[in-house]
Amino acid sequence: MGIKKASSMLLTFLLLFTLAACGGGNNAANNGAKTTNDNGNKDSSAPDTSKFVKISYVVLGDKPKNGQFEKVLAKVNEIMKEKINAELEWKWVEWADWQTKYNLLLASGEAVDLITIGTDWLDTWANAQRGAFMNLDELLPKYAPETWKSIPEEDWNESRYNGKIVLIPENDYTQWVNHGFFYRGDWAKEAGLSEPIKNWEEIGQYLQYIKDNKPDVVPWDMASGAVTWGGYIQSYTDNLDLPISTGYMPVFTAVSNDEKYTVAEPIFSDLFLDYAKLMKEWADKGFWREDALNNKNDNRIALKAGLSGLDQHHTQTFSTLRVEMDKAQPGSELQMFPFNRTGGKNLMELSITHGGTSLGAHSKNPERALMAYDLIRNNEEIYHLINYGIEGVQYEIKDGKRTLPANYNEASDSFYADFWGGRVDKFEIPSETVWSEIGTLYDEYDKIKIPYPYGQFVFDKTPVESELTAVSQVAGELGPAINFGKVSDPAKAVEEFRAKIKTAGYDKVKAELQKQLDAFKQKMESAK
Repeated sequence: MGIKKASSMLLTFLLLFTLAACGGGNNAANNGAKTTNDNGNKDSSAPDTSKFVKISYVVLGDKPKNGQFEKVLAKVNEIMKEKINAELEWKWVEWADWQTKYNLLLASGEAVDLITIGTDWLDTWANAQRGAFMNLDELLPKYAPETWKSIPEEDWNESRYNGKIVLIPENDYTQWVNHGFFYRGDWAKEAGLSEPIKNWEEIGQYLQYIKDNKPDVVPWDMASGAVTWGGYIQSYTDNLDLPISTGYMPVFTAVSNDEKYTVAEPIFSDLFLDYAKLMKEWADKGFWREDALNNKNDNRIALKAGLSGLDQHHTQTFSTLRVEMDKAQPGSELQMFPFNRTGGKNLMELSITHGGTSLGAHSKNPERALMAYDLIRNNEEIYHLINYGIEGVQYEIKDGKRTLPANYNEASDSFYADFWGGRVDKFEIPSETVWSEIGTLYDEYDKIKIPYPYGQFVFDKTPVESELTAVSQVAGELGPAINFGKVSDPAKAVEEFRAKIKTAGYDKVKAELQKQLDAFKQKMESAK
C-alpha cells in the first residue's frame, strides 16, 4: 500500500566514494580538511569541509517549548560536526497563518538552506516557478550520493520543474494522509449509531446528541483554522483534488478518475450551496462556539479532556490519537470517518512529493546543506534522533517496538521535530503509540484506492498569475464565514462568492488549467 518503492536507480557517475554521509564517515572530512587520494595528494573532487558552517532547515509546526528539541539537536550536531563540520539550525514556520508566512519566507530572498516542501499543500510548484529553489541536478550526485542512488529515475522525474530537479521527494515512506472526522465511538453508540459513520448526515446526528446530552461539551470545538469544504467535495462527488492552490479553500477539481483531465466546478454546483446551508444549520444548532472564527484553542486537547466530541485531520494523526484517547478517555473508542468513504471512488494514493525537501535558491552553503540532508536520511543514528528523540528519555524499545520509558513525563519529556522531508521505511521503528488495529482502515483504503495521477503535472500559472491571486483572495475573504456558518443567508453568501470569484478572473484561470491538463493528458497517453 501507499508509495513505497522497490526499484532503485543506478548511480551514473559516483564522484565521491568516501563522503561522510555514506555510512561510516570520512576521517579526513571529520578532521575538517579536504580528503586525500592514495598518493597523499589532496583530492580536488572531494567536498571542502574545512570551514565550519551552520545549515538552516525550515519545517512547518509550532516550536517545542520544553527544551527537549534543543537537547536532541545538540546530539545530532555532535555527529554533524564530526562528519561534515557543520551544524543544523531548525527554523519553524508556526501554524498560525502558516501559508502566508511560508510563502513570504521564500519570496523574501532570505538565505535559507534546506526547506520542507509539499506539491499538494505547500505551493511547491508555484514557488519553483518564482525561482525559490535551487537546481539540484549537478549537486545531488556529489553531495548527497546515498540519496541520489536510492531514488529511482521515475521518482526523480516527478521532482522536476522545467526539466530540472528542484526537490528531493519523500518517496520511500508509507503513509495515508486522507482526511476525515474523528468521533467518539461510545457517544456514537449512545446516539444510535452502532455502525461506522459513512456520511455527514450521521455526523450531524452525532453532534446533535452531544448538544442535547453533554452540557459541558462543545460538540465540535473547532478552532479558526478548520476547513471542511474539501472534505465535503470528497464525500459527495467523485472529484479528484488537483495540484493547484487557491489558498483557503479548493476552487478547482477534476471530474473523476475516469475524467481525471477534465476540470470540475464544485463551487458553481448545487454542492456548494448544500454545504453552505449545512454549515449554517450546524452553527445555528450550536455545534461549535459562537466565536469559532476567532477561536485559538486547541480542539485536540479539548477532545482528550472530554470537552469536545469531534476532530478533523488525516489517518496518520488518527493512528496515534486513538491510542492517546484510549488512555485519556478510557472506553471512548475513537473512530474515523474518512471523507472518501461516502462515495468510495476518489481516494488517491499519496503523491511522493506530498513531503520532501528543497534547497533555497539563496542558500550560501548548498553543498554542505545537501551533505547534511544525506546524513539525516541515510544515517540511522541521526534519523532516530530527529524522528524519535533520545533513547531512554523519549522512548525505549521493547519487543521491537518503541514504548515510553517508565519515568516519561509528557510535559517535560515530549519531543517532536516536524521532519516530513525525507522519512524512509527502512529506519522506522514500530511504535506502541500507533493503534494496533489501524490496519482495518488500511484494508478499507486498499479496496478503493486509485493511483495518484498528477505526479508529473506542474501547473504553470504565469499566464494567469494575477487572476489566480485574485481568486485565492476571494476564497480567503469570503470562504471562512461560509465554512463556519456565519452568514445570515447561505444562498446570498454563495451568490456573492461566485460573483466575486468570476470578477477575479475565475474563467480565465479555469481555461488555462484545462488547456494545460489537455496537454498533460496528451503527454501521458503518448508515453504509454
